[in-house]
Amino acid sequence: MRRRPNYLAGAGSLVWLVLVGLPLYVMLAATLRTRQDYAENGPVSLPDSFTLDNFTGAFDSGFGQYFFNTLVVTACVIGIVLLLVPPLAYAIVRSRGRATSAIFRLFLLGLAIPAQAVIVPMFYLISEAGLYDNLLGVILPTAAFCLPMSALILSGSMRDISPELYEAMAMDGASPRRMFFQLVMPLSRGGLSTIVVFSALQAWNGFLFPLVLTQSDSTKVVTLGLYNFQTAHGIDIPGLLGAVVLSMVPILLVYLFARRALVQGLMGVGGK
Repeated sequence: MRRRPNYLAGAGSLVWLVLVGLPLYVMLAATLRTRQDYAENGPVSLPDSFTLDNFTGAFDSGFGQYFFNTLVVTACVIGIVLLLVPPLAYAIVRSRGRATSAIFRLFLLGLAIPAQAVIVPMFYLISEAGLYDNLLGVILPTAAFCLPMSALILSGSMRDISPELYEAMAMDGASPRRMFFQLVMPLSRGGLSTIVVFSALQAWNGFLFPLVLTQSDSTKVVTLGLYNFQTAHGIDIPGLLGAVVLSMVPILLVYLFARRALVQGLMGVGGK
């Protein structure tokens, strides 16, 4: 039987494509044109000539330092999450005690506490610890706010592992540590990739903690460095969008490398 074409769905898809594609085109086209060309011909027109000055100008204005600081913050946050969350999720899944369940529920209360509600005591705590205007003072609270959601995601992924696999390894004399490294970790790649992408997004796009807990140019991150393109005389829109495109590249690469494991994690353990 021949299927009748769905013209309504096609029209809706076309509208969605225009709504998504037009802003992307404006952003990418603006990064390849001069400021004068953008001001004279408008954002939708094709560039008269292509230039890479917006990208080089971003690094000349100090954006490279902000980019490096953000890489450091993101890598450290991911490292802390990967160090703490897998053992925590494993203990939550394998433990049958009421104390563990109660601690897990208390731990998940962090999901209900927005960063804006605790930014003042957080500022006081970081200042008293001597970490104000230090990248470590941004890394620690960012990682702390990533832990509850990451633990929830990874514990859900570990619960999909069949109990028969644990029993088979136990019959072979495997210790809990061996089960963790040889069974749980390999079968939790989807969940691990998910928390890596989640933590990377939270750290890379973080704005509130860097804004409140840092001050000098040497500790600025990308989200704060974008303000440099706004002056009293106006905004360098092509330069700003060039910096935005540069700031998107690392997160896009993280997604490209982790997408297969992400899909497997959504489909279930082992991709089934």
